[in-house]
Amino acid sequence: MDVGASWRAFVGFAAFGAFWGVWGASVPRVQEQAGIGDGALGFALLFVGAGALPAMLLTGRALDRWGPGVAGAAVVALGGAGVVVAFTAVNLAGLCAGLAVVGATSGAADVGINAAAGRAERAGGRAVITRAHGVFSGSVVLASLASGMASSLPLVVPFMVAGGACLAAGVSLWASPGGFVVQREAVAPLGRHRVVPLLLIGVLGALAFASENAHQSWSAVFVADELHSGGLSAVAPAVFAGTVAITRLSVGGVRAVRGVLLAGAAGAAGGAVVIAVAPTLVVAGMGLAVAATGTAVLFPTLLRLVAQNVRDDHRGRATSVFATVSYLGFLAGPVYVGLWADAVGLRGAMVAVAAIAAVLFVLTPVLLRLGGFAGGEQSGQARAGVFSSASPGRWSGTKR
Repeated sequence: MDVGASWRAFVGFAAFGAFWGVWGASVPRVQEQAGIGDGALGFALLFVGAGALPAMLLTGRALDRWGPGVAGAAVVALGGAGVVVAFTAVNLAGLCAGLAVVGATSGAADVGINAAAGRAERAGGRAVITRAHGVFSGSVVLASLASGMASSLPLVVPFMVAGGACLAAGVSLWASPGGFVVQREAVAPLGRHRVVPLLLIGVLGALAFASENAHQSWSAVFVADELHSGGLSAVAPAVFAGTVAITRLSVGGVRAVRGVLLAGAAGAAGGAVVIAVAPTLVVAGMGLAVAATGTAVLFPTLLRLVAQNVRDDHRGRATSVFATVSYLGFLAGPVYVGLWADAVGLRGAMVAVAAIAAVLFVLTPVLLRLGGFAGGEQSGQARAGVFSSASPGRWSGTKR
């Protein structure tokens, strides 16, 4: 059991969370420094996704060819990109260019640290992935609070602190056993039959992320506009993120994949309905906590399922395909809420978010079966399922 591999994954997720916590708290200051309005800021934020998606697709192949050192380099680059944005975001063009770089490095780091966590869990038999995501969520909360308290300091200061954390985590990943190994042979493509199961599970990941980011992005707006909470609106995303972190750290060892996914989808749907009808801030907070508990387990559980069913020489590309499809849901979730809010109001939009979770509940057993994951964790942890080179069209239970 490689305990060091688990801790390196945790450190990587902590640094990743620190960066995005700093970013989330610094957005108003970045907007002010760039001298742009809300519409221009929304346009600039699109460049994060534009940079992330191609980087996520390319990083998997690099990981399989050169090893986890690629993840370390991506995490370091993300920290550096944040510092650069703090200096260059003086107008719309500078902000857009900087956010494209942030998106690219973030996408690469995302795939890299998830692959590292998957490798650690598969090799050690310990619950790593879900807890690593819990470390990320906790780090986001702490970094956001710390950045808020440091708002009197120059904008670059919190980004430099996050950059230091990224540097330490990147060096740790780079220095891990097999951190950077150049393979002499070319990396064989996954092939259509190996990609299709990942795409199907990625659809579930996209629905999970859409629900999660819908709440994270709109909860403060809902509380302010519908419940007229004023300054207490900031409590909503904090409740959501904090509950996500606690849930992931608490239930990381649960193995019943299908049961966890169905329970998580049901919780996400029920919580969103409670929010939609909430008459007070307390009730809305209870709904957010229920929704957060449900959504918290969804993506990490799906990633664990992929991690337990793929060989190490395919891990980077498998993680890349799954994470990229899932990330589409992360991008679409807030937009989806915005469209529904314009049409039927924010309360109606929360019902639409509940509908996403309901669709996830219905599709989970169907897509697990179609993707060859009907046995849930048994097909991965217990039977060490991998991509079979002898039978490329199926997931295999052959031990390696």
